[in-house]
Amino acid sequence: GWEQLHRKFGRLPWGQLFGPAVYYARNGFPVTELIQNGWQAAGGKLAGSFFLPSGAAPAVGDIFRNPDLARAFDLIASGGAGAFYKGEIARAILKTSDRLGGTLTAADLAEFHSEWVQPISVEYRGWKVYELPPNGQGMAALEMLNLMERFPLEGSDPAGAETLHVKMEAQKLAYADLRRYLADPRFSQVPVAGLLSKEYAAERAGLIDPKRAQCDVKPGAPSKPLGDTIYMAAVDRDGNIVSLIQSIYQSFGSGVLVDGMGFHLHNRGGLFEMDAAHPNALAPRKRPFHTIIPGFMEKGGQRIGFGIMGGLNQAQAHAQFVSHIVDHGMNLQAALEAPRFTKLTFGGCDLLMEARVPPEARRRLTAIGHEITVLGDYSPQVGGGQAVMRDIAAKTNYGASSPRKDGAAIPEPPPYLGR
Repeated sequence: GWEQLHRKFGRLPWGQLFGPAVYYARNGFPVTELIQNGWQAAGGKLAGSFFLPSGAAPAVGDIFRNPDLARAFDLIASGGAGAFYKGEIARAILKTSDRLGGTLTAADLAEFHSEWVQPISVEYRGWKVYELPPNGQGMAALEMLNLMERFPLEGSDPAGAETLHVKMEAQKLAYADLRRYLADPRFSQVPVAGLLSKEYAAERAGLIDPKRAQCDVKPGAPSKPLGDTIYMAAVDRDGNIVSLIQSIYQSFGSGVLVDGMGFHLHNRGGLFEMDAAHPNALAPRKRPFHTIIPGFMEKGGQRIGFGIMGGLNQAQAHAQFVSHIVDHGMNLQAALEAPRFTKLTFGGCDLLMEARVPPEARRRLTAIGHEITVLGDYSPQVGGGQAVMRDIAAKTNYGASSPRKDGAAIPEPPPYLGR
């Protein structure tokens, strides 16, 4: 994927792109509080590896070096994607798999290729919002927006009980459909057009009771057509926007460290279903239900690239972010910072909510059946994110970064700094 992006849009020499990553892998970086907390929690996966120096996760402020990873980046910098899928790194992956009794083959790696896909989209109160198609969960964010559009949320209190109730119920309806229908479209027919139609939204929105939370939400029947995560957003001086996300799923992925290369294999296969009749059932050469989704939205001369991390949190966080901008008039930073809820289970009325939602709103939501677990003021469990915006008429760029993570909005240095 990196190589295809570089061939189509790259301006710098390929090898030069790896310089900063190689530098920090070889020379080390100071461990921050958030990274140390996640590292410590995943310690069981890392036993016996150099990721636990002296048998424990590095302390906050310790310098952590990973020379093996620097070597892997050097190999990709000099040999391109082929070094990973067919060269020395591929051989190290296969050696590790064989040592642990795995079933990976050279063909599994060599035959893989990234794809250019057509995004899916809906109109939400004049804004066009884009997500990646299945096998990603972006369709749930768009279905949520279609449902929310049926209710007068414009100008409402974003932390009010009535507003939050509509969004929570829309999340449950959309996620019931997500669980039932999301699969690899090369293997199963995913009824995306039906799920994202305004007619289907009208039908499903009729199930939302303004006075009662529903704890047993079933998937609908849309019409079927015939026939461990990082997020980065960037916008350049010409207005080109990149919305990019990649992940090895849970903390340190599978916990399997590739021999001599300094990185772990992912555990995305854990998102398959084991029911053979389910469209997302495990099968060879099949892609699983995928949670990682970069987003775009546009209206008039405004273009926004955005993303919010956190597994199943992502689609519902995207819908809330869009609503914060469109319905509640927030700027990028305020929309990322605004208190959010998240539901990381299918079924039931349980959900998580940041403590900055006023107690009175939480009380009213509890009274109509929502089972709320209150998190901290800025909880990573509702997902950290980034966003950039281009105002085409003004030729001005904007950036924002969530305080729930340790990212940053970094402008291009001005010319007087000698660059």
